[in-house]
Amino acid sequence: MSNIAKMSVALTTEMAELVRAAVDSGEYASGSEVVREALREWKTRRSLLHAERDELRRLWAEGLASGPSRFDGMDAIKGEARRRKAAQS
Repeated sequence: MSNIAKMSVALTTEMAELVRAAVDSGEYASGSEVVREALREWKTRRSLLHAERDELRRLWAEGLASGPSRFDGMDAIKGEARRRKAAQS
C-alpha cells in the first residue's frame, strides 16, 4: 500500500466493538484492515447494484420500445397470471 491516507472515522459503540472483536479473534491484524475490507466489499456491492440498475433501465427501455401491451392494466395482467397458474395445476 504505497498511497495511504490517514483518516479518522466515528463509529457507533456497536460497530467499534465488532471491529475490536474481529481484531481480538485474530481474524484481522488491525482495525484498519477490518475497515479496508469492509470498504472493498461496499465498493463491490455498489458496482453490482449499479449494474443491476442499468440492466433494469435497459430492459424497461426495451419493453417500451417493443410497443403497446396486450393487457389493459394490472388487473388484466394478474388475471392472465392466475389463468396460467390454473392451467399448470
